[in-house]
Amino acid sequence: MENQAKSKNIILNYGLYLGIIGVFIHLAFYATGTLIKFGWLSGVIGFIAMIVLIILGIKKFKTDNNDFLTFGQALKVGVGIALISAVITTIYTLVFTNIIEPDFQAQMMEVQKQTWIDSGMTDEQIEASEAMSKKFSSPVITVPLSIVVSAFFGFIISAIGGAIMKKTEE
Repeated sequence: MENQAKSKNIILNYGLYLGIIGVFIHLAFYATGTLIKFGWLSGVIGFIAMIVLIILGIKKFKTDNNDFLTFGQALKVGVGIALISAVITTIYTLVFTNIIEPDFQAQMMEVQKQTWIDSGMTDEQIEASEAMSKKFSSPVITVPLSIVVSAFFGFIISAIGGAIMKKTEE
């Protein structure tokens, strides 16, 4: 039972840290006016932060558990951290796109349209692509999708970290 309380605290703390870091990265790029141009970079930095904090969370759990860690415990801690972070960043993203910068999606669509034009797409192809993009950018799709994607990457990172750090009582 004590193990479960330790894992919950670690999941909540590291998930909160990761969520706050994700929000901070996004706001830093937004404040500097580089979010649209270098949005991919904020994603890369966020992914690196995800790797680091999940591994640190698993390592902290192992340390608190007398240096023992099962593969399942690593998965539980890592995916938990990723899910807590995903909920925080998803809520922030909804606030950002609906309150802070309501025309952000339109700005991104203009950049994407220019990319399509530069790649030689016809007007009909661009219109079809734009319609499809609008369907998939609704919160009904993006919210669950972002949580599932975060859980997936949390699982992969945790599986690798857990396989490396695994140590059971013989």
